[in-house]
Amino acid sequence: MPNKLTVGVLFGGRSGEHAVSLRSAASVMEAMDRDRYRVFPVGITEQGRWLAGGDPMAALQNNEIPGDCFHAVLDVDPQKPRLLLLDPGEPERIHEFVDLDLVFPVLHGPYGEDGTLQGLLELAGLPYAGSGVLASAAGMDKVVMKILFRHMGLPVGDFIYFNSIRWSQEKDQLMEQVKQKLGYPCFVKPANLGSSVGVSKASDPSSLVTGVEEAMRYDSKVVVEAFIKGREIECSILGDEAPLASVPGEIIPCNEFYDYWAKYIDNRSDLIIPAPMDESMEQKVKEYAIAAFQAVELSGLARVDFFLDEEANQLYVNEVNTMPGFTSISMYPKLWEASGVPYPELIDRLIQIALQRHRRKKMLLTSFEPGGASAC
Repeated sequence: MPNKLTVGVLFGGRSGEHAVSLRSAASVMEAMDRDRYRVFPVGITEQGRWLAGGDPMAALQNNEIPGDCFHAVLDVDPQKPRLLLLDPGEPERIHEFVDLDLVFPVLHGPYGEDGTLQGLLELAGLPYAGSGVLASAAGMDKVVMKILFRHMGLPVGDFIYFNSIRWSQEKDQLMEQVKQKLGYPCFVKPANLGSSVGVSKASDPSSLVTGVEEAMRYDSKVVVEAFIKGREIECSILGDEAPLASVPGEIIPCNEFYDYWAKYIDNRSDLIIPAPMDESMEQKVKEYAIAAFQAVELSGLARVDFFLDEEANQLYVNEVNTMPGFTSISMYPKLWEASGVPYPELIDRLIQIALQRHRRKKMLLTSFEPGGASAC
């Protein structure tokens, strides 16, 4: 049997989705084929310190830092990328070097899903699962994402956005803009976060103000979206340059909308797979999901969320999630399982996609010599 690949699984992180990441990573690591992969867990605290070498999952879950772990630093030398485990008694002394073949970042939100970590891994020359720097950043920012969707001709609901400075200086004008362009109810969201953290439904000006203040606890940019009365449809994407779409699924939330509680704590929401719809609408969901994936130049995986207004027979693209939840009740793996790709195979495919993309990038030139093939 060939040597196992050492896969560094990153989880936790400096994000409001820290707890969700722990759940997702636990599921991913449990599903990895130990005959093919040596799983090396790397936890990141809410303050941004990396832990490895012991049981970082337990350390983060129990808030016992560093627990039995070492503080870890990524060596970004692309000739030999590796983790350096630092002696806790003498932090200037390296306890151990750990060579990694690939990184599987199961991180949700800022400093993990937004391109920052991806840039670090690019500098280190390490292959990694999921989208690259540009796609991760664009996929995290709901405003940039929606602008790209519209540029590619995809149907998107009405929205407005503003930053904290504008809100402090133009609050009355912005509230009037919400009233005239979007109306009530509407949804208020941090522009750069997921898992419905900081999201609220505003039914009047007072709850709009409360919602904006809550969203600004997590991000200085806020997006306010028009309420679309319709079914919540999701579709999973897998691949790179020729992505594939899963069967669509439908969410019937147990709460007023699919908030954090409904997603990760309360198990009463219904996930209907496949979503009941006619063949032509199912095909449209898949086509739009792939188009949204390509509009943001994503790679590896994504979950694309839709609203389906059945009265108008109109499908709206809401957003993409570049590192969707991987918990036991998450839609992304469930949709692929229903499409014939079981969880362990899904992990294998994502790892192979990452390795193939890395090999392609390594073939590109990183220096220029005048007088080469392009010279006249």
